[in-house]
Amino acid sequence: MNASYQGDTNQVNELQVAVWKDDDWEPLALDIRSPGFLLFINGLFSCQHLYMRTNSAERDIILRTAVGEMTVVAGENWDIQNVSIDFTATLFSGSPTKKDIAYITERMTHCPVSSNLPDKLVIENSVKFIAS
Repeated sequence: MNASYQGDTNQVNELQVAVWKDDDWEPLALDIRSPGFLLFINGLFSCQHLYMRTNSAERDIILRTAVGEMTVVAGENWDIQNVSIDFTATLFSGSPTKKDIAYITERMTHCPVSSNLPDKLVIENSVKFIAS
């Protein structure tokens, strides 16, 4: 995922999402015929992204751009076994502290999609900030 933002609430200006398919990245194009699992995974990624950018703004951390990557491991019956979500954001303004980062990553675990996953599944998430 590549995103750019505008304003002091980190509103999305541009967003591009790609999926790994047949040993290459291709743009994500969802429609009513998209597989349900892909829709669900995109919902999880979108929810985590929303919580990352809005909770950053809540801490006066204003973003210029972000790159996100989500890795999902699923079993043979499409049961999710492991999820890792990492964001690297370039700052427009603000100076995030370790406390800010801990707050943001903790809040990300409360997005509605994450909250509806089985309790045994732990989402590993991280956010890194880079000065522009």
